[in-house]
Amino acid sequence: MVNSANRSADSTWSDAALHAAPYPALVAGPVGTVRRANEAFGRLVPGAVEGSTLREVLPDWLFLAHDRLPTTPAPHAPPPRGEVAGRSFEAHATRLPDGEVVWWLTDDTDVRLAERQLLQERSRTAFLAKASNELLSSLNLDRCMEVAGRLAAAHLADAAVVIAPPRGRVLPMVSADATGTSARQLTGVTPEMAPGLAEALQGFPPVASRWIDPAAAPEWLVPEGFGPVGAMVVTSLPGHGVPAGALVLLRRAQHAAFSESEEVFARLFAARAGAAMSAARLYAEQAHITETLMRDLLPPRVGQVDGIEFAARYRAAKDGERVGGDFYDIHPAAVSGDESLVVLGDVCGKGLDAAVLTGKIRNTLHALLPMAGDHVRMLRLLNGALLSSHHTRFATLVVASARRRADRVELRVTCAGHPAPLVVRADGRVAEAETLGNLVGVLPEINAVTAPLTLAPGESLVLFTDGITESRGGPLGDELFGDARLRRALAHCAGMPAEAVAEHVQMLAAEWVGPNKHDDMAVVTVTAPRGAPSPTADAPPTDGPGA
Repeated sequence: MVNSANRSADSTWSDAALHAAPYPALVAGPVGTVRRANEAFGRLVPGAVEGSTLREVLPDWLFLAHDRLPTTPAPHAPPPRGEVAGRSFEAHATRLPDGEVVWWLTDDTDVRLAERQLLQERSRTAFLAKASNELLSSLNLDRCMEVAGRLAAAHLADAAVVIAPPRGRVLPMVSADATGTSARQLTGVTPEMAPGLAEALQGFPPVASRWIDPAAAPEWLVPEGFGPVGAMVVTSLPGHGVPAGALVLLRRAQHAAFSESEEVFARLFAARAGAAMSAARLYAEQAHITETLMRDLLPPRVGQVDGIEFAARYRAAKDGERVGGDFYDIHPAAVSGDESLVVLGDVCGKGLDAAVLTGKIRNTLHALLPMAGDHVRMLRLLNGALLSSHHTRFATLVVASARRRADRVELRVTCAGHPAPLVVRADGRVAEAETLGNLVGVLPEINAVTAPLTLAPGESLVLFTDGITESRGGPLGDELFGDARLRRALAHCAGMPAEAVAEHVQMLAAEWVGPNKHDDMAVVTVTAPRGAPSPTADAPPTDGPGA
């Protein structure tokens, strides 16, 4: 009687607790049937009435969880999860002493949705970081377009098309899908042919994909073999001040349309792709400008002019640079038989800043060529031009006028703060040209002495910058190459052609310096050729300065 009364009381209490529970709850009997279920559970599973079998009424995931419920729950074991009536639930089990099991369902739909959104955001953030690295790994515009198309097709849509702004009548475009990327240069098509494309290329805000009719996509926009287009996104690729292009995302007809979240994410990717493409285009423009400007700064090609041999070698202070503070120019005579002008200079400093002043000096001297008959006057005019400019650097110069007379070469040589050139005679003697003067760009007046010289066949005049004589190297790496070593080297060059003399000097200086740091080095040789006088016609230059 007592046990029966207790069971009745337990049953009454359990029914009351079951119906008062804030969660859907069900009591399963030990033989696999429903004993009781509260109203909340009944709304989720209408068939869960007393006496019904669990297999028939419960969702598969919950029935399997009940069927595999261990006698002793494992500690920290995650509760089973699944969907009921379109919502996500966790199921928690409580065993009763008489073998019954109470299942409590807690709705975790919002939690699961938040978890999925968090995972999605993490995945998208990781993708954007990876995309930025790949897009910025190359400053080549075509390569950036290929990378942008490939990444967009793999992560954002079934296919992607990256379009650069039109170049005249040409529309550059890169298409990408699962088969890879392909680049095309389309002519005879206009952005207005594709919905939203003209606006995207002008940087206007994108039109929502639901307002774009995918059937209006022209054939040239869709990758070959793609099939019918089911959804299309067109967005601008923002650049630095101007749009860098447009991105078109395509999905096949059997796939879901783009959600608002996916369109926002596509614009985030487009911002990174546009920045990379804009940087690549800016780099290409700057490289073109630099190459154009550098062309006028590079040392000129030299050779035989009007029967006189000229040769030169130049080596910048840094191996990666092509110009610096040392420079030379050969200005052939306008009329055969007149003097040709040779200029060798050294601007204070090195690198691009020095090269800029070098270009100005070379252009000024070129304009002063009609006055080359008077070296001192020409140097004074150059000095005035430098003093009136914003440059604070100075320069040293040596100019030489050369003319062929029979088998000899007559020279006039003038130094302005520069090491005096050396004359290599046919018998191996090496003498210094008797010229001197103060440097240009510092004092208001230039004073210089012009020295006349004559070269017999096989003799040479060697002009050089202090980067040769002041280069440090040798066994210990700190000894100057020096004037004496240069003279000894030139003594072995008697009778050699101009090319051989210049090459010999540069080779010895380079070997002396080795891997050590050095200043810009330049050497120019003027040689009277051996043999009969050359014809009056000038031979075209055939060689350039050595690196």
